[in-house]
Amino acid sequence: MATTTSSSINEAPETKNKKKECLGWIEWLRGWFYLIYEMLFQRIMASHLHNPMPLPPVNDLTCIVTGSTSGIGLEIARQLAQSGAHVVMAVRNTKAAQELIQKWQIDSSGLSIPLNVEVMQVDLLSLDSVVRFAEAWNARSAPLHVLINNAGIFSIGEPQKFSKDGYEQHLQVNHLAPALLSILLLPSLIRGSPSRIVNVNSIMHHVGFVDTEDMNVTSGKRKFSSLVGYSSSKLAEIMFSSILNKRLPAESGVSVLCVSPGIVQTNVARDLPKLVQAAYHLIPYFIFSAQEGARSALFAATDPQVPEYCDMLKADEWPVCAFISQDCRPANPSEEAHSVQTSYEVWEKTLEMIGLPSDAVERLLDGEEVKCRYGQEQ
Repeated sequence: MATTTSSSINEAPETKNKKKECLGWIEWLRGWFYLIYEMLFQRIMASHLHNPMPLPPVNDLTCIVTGSTSGIGLEIARQLAQSGAHVVMAVRNTKAAQELIQKWQIDSSGLSIPLNVEVMQVDLLSLDSVVRFAEAWNARSAPLHVLINNAGIFSIGEPQKFSKDGYEQHLQVNHLAPALLSILLLPSLIRGSPSRIVNVNSIMHHVGFVDTEDMNVTSGKRKFSSLVGYSSSKLAEIMFSSILNKRLPAESGVSVLCVSPGIVQTNVARDLPKLVQAAYHLIPYFIFSAQEGARSALFAATDPQVPEYCDMLKADEWPVCAFISQDCRPANPSEEAHSVQTSYEVWEKTLEMIGLPSDAVERLLDGEEVKCRYGQEQ
């Protein structure tokens, strides 16, 4: 399969039309419709799900979960750990993680399954830190079965801020750092095959737009807001994941998915239009708890039919990677996410920004060492 599609994978389609500069107003309205519809009806659509979600046997799984000291990530890590998985909490605040583990151990004292949880430090606002984390994990030569890129930021109402690497913070934490981590951990994921990369995304990507010539939103073509930064970073994550999925041959055994947790209580949105704000505050019943929001990621990480679904999309050369909605059913991401041309541009630009060569994935699949310009000793 990999050889028959190599020409389409390695070359982006030629641009024939004038470069798109923003979402069309119909696309924009459609995006907000999806967002409001999900806010109003997500609980009904997910009424068939249990809370907490029962998990299949996970005793043999090693799972890395980023951003697992609060919100959805905390629930993902806790439920995986209490179900018997080996969980690695990849977090910035290691003290908070250790305190959580102690609490979980007390809560699980009556269970027959001992907790197997450890903490490793990573700061997604530093690409050097991401590289060091990946190197430390790969040095174990241990298998990795699930990478859950959960950590994210939505700095509501805040002015534009940049990481020390020079990138807009939403872009770095929500897209660049998870992309770098996913690629650098491929050797361990292949060792753990069949394995999965699960990216916790958002319904907000429907109102996002990615300009690969202005990833930091500094050119002035678009006015920056936290909403623009967040939604665009989430769309970029889907586009990058779609190309990564194409680059990984079926025989690698690595599945790539994005999931929407739904509208969760941790995502309060002062930066949203007034109508959405009013709906958000008036109908708290419809908003998911963190435990409910964790279900789609847990499903994507553990359901035995997920790899088969991902392989089917790959065989059909579907333009986007698998996307699981908040009700744990396959869904279609936005129309913009289906743009193969833009997705290839996002792929190439992202690799350039995170300091990896354009053939990094192929070289890692061949067992070669790949150097990143970040994480090098000064």
